[in-house]
Amino acid sequence: MSQWMIIPVSLPVFTITGIWLVYAMAVYNQHVCPVTNWLYNESCEEQLPLQRGPVLCCTPDNIPLISKCGTLPPESCFFSLICSTGSFMVMLIGLLHYAHIIERHQNCVLNMAGLSTGWICAAGLIMVGNFQVDFAKVLHYVGAAMAFPSSMLFVCFQSALTYRLAKTQEEYRRGHLRLGMALMALIALVLSGVFFCQESFVLQHASAIFEWTYCILIMLFYGTFAFEFRGMSGDTLMVLSRGGPVPAFSAPDHKAEMGRGSNHCQTEGLSIL
Repeated sequence: MSQWMIIPVSLPVFTITGIWLVYAMAVYNQHVCPVTNWLYNESCEEQLPLQRGPVLCCTPDNIPLISKCGTLPPESCFFSLICSTGSFMVMLIGLLHYAHIIERHQNCVLNMAGLSTGWICAAGLIMVGNFQVDFAKVLHYVGAAMAFPSSMLFVCFQSALTYRLAKTQEEYRRGHLRLGMALMALIALVLSGVFFCQESFVLQHASAIFEWTYCILIMLFYGTFAFEFRGMSGDTLMVLSRGGPVPAFSAPDHKAEMGRGSNHCQTEGLSIL
């Protein structure tokens, strides 16, 4: 079993833990209200950070949307770090999975579409994390408009690609898992967008919950790439350098090739990294 599978597993572990840490810090500093609160007011006598007591007066500005949780320091610093690191890991996983598909099968439109939408999502994620909604609203919403639809397209393309390349029962079960996660993510995204536009505070609070659900599902979807990454090797990096599958050798030829070009391969591998 390849150690490459640690990469897709580490993405949901890191990001989900990180955004919940940001949420906990925002609630502790009274920058947002907890998700268990469903009562909101048009206005309050004191702002939320200045209030004391077991019962807090919350306004729509305190709804615990993910972006709201990462708006004010110190949690905004961690939010930017998590989004930037997560964006890099999304790009890395997408690129390695793209090369792995070429190595084991062949390149196709779905594979290219999956890579493109994954990288667009990563670019949007960087903007969301580094342009806080209360201080750079336009750029933040541009990033969100890039990240949310492209991430939804990414899981759809990858689910379709899994079914297209499936040959064994295990691969078909993997496709069923990804399709189910994609459908749940689509429902959560649609409900989050619809409820966010409503004037009802209860529906806007529900929008925040569905937004959290959507993001967690997308991160867990990336974690399922550990199945493919189990069989990944250094040849996958060679696919990226050659632009196509690594040619196969017979056993004697392969040994001779390895003997003649071991130093060259080591140098080329280092240059790729």
